[in-house]
Amino acid sequence: MTTVFPALTETPDPQFVMVGDGYRIATYEWGPADAPTVILVHGFASSARDNWVNTGWVRDLLRAGYRVLAVDQRGHGASDKPHESRAYALRTMVTDLEAVLDTYLVDEALYVGYSLGARVGWEVARDLEPRIPRVVLGGVPDGVPLGRLDLDQVQAYVDEGEPVTDAVTHDYITLIERVPGNDLRALLAIARGMRATGTVDPDPGKAPGQPVLFATGTKDGIIEGSKSLAAATPQGRFVEIPDRHHFNAPGSRVFREAALAFLAE
Repeated sequence: MTTVFPALTETPDPQFVMVGDGYRIATYEWGPADAPTVILVHGFASSARDNWVNTGWVRDLLRAGYRVLAVDQRGHGASDKPHESRAYALRTMVTDLEAVLDTYLVDEALYVGYSLGARVGWEVARDLEPRIPRVVLGGVPDGVPLGRLDLDQVQAYVDEGEPVTDAVTHDYITLIERVPGNDLRALLAIARGMRATGTVDPDPGKAPGQPVLFATGTKDGIIEGSKSLAAATPQGRFVEIPDRHHFNAPGSRVFREAALAFLAE
């Protein structure tokens, strides 16, 4: 039997925003233009559809009365996927989102990011604080798999098909290949580019000033780091996502409900 998903969970055709270095960023919009805007930014090796549509976030945000704006970060989804590591500096990924907000004429948006989207979101919250009144950061500080991904093994896998023996790296490869349209060379370039900038984890000494909800799975190895960031953030708070690890936390109903309650305050 064919399952028919409700219209609220359908993904519209992407609308492309041209950013400063000439690449196209795919964006998706739901809801009335005059409603409060929530911008959704997915994790490493995911996409707007995979991270936010298929997990019920877009559906629930629309039911709560928001306008939803989701982004495929560069190197992901329908966005352009350069293979050069210099294209993925953290600062560049932040300015991509600023360009999206400017193009959609959004003066103020609530921000929800997971993993890589949360790592970028930490910087967005600091740099664009007047425009971003409340922030949800899931699965941070592990925003990029810099510390745990064996880049040499990934390179050998891409170039020669060499088996990946490192367990964490193997998990990431499995995640990457699960999402249709992923480009392993582009994702390798993201990891190399962000590692080269030295911006692995957020700086707790430069925490955002607005209210920030941190959420991490109880089975995620970075949970203590997430708690520490929440404690270092002036208006930070923390919620544990029960029985979830880094890869399946976005699908948690507890996570969605906590985020929606926080955004509505």
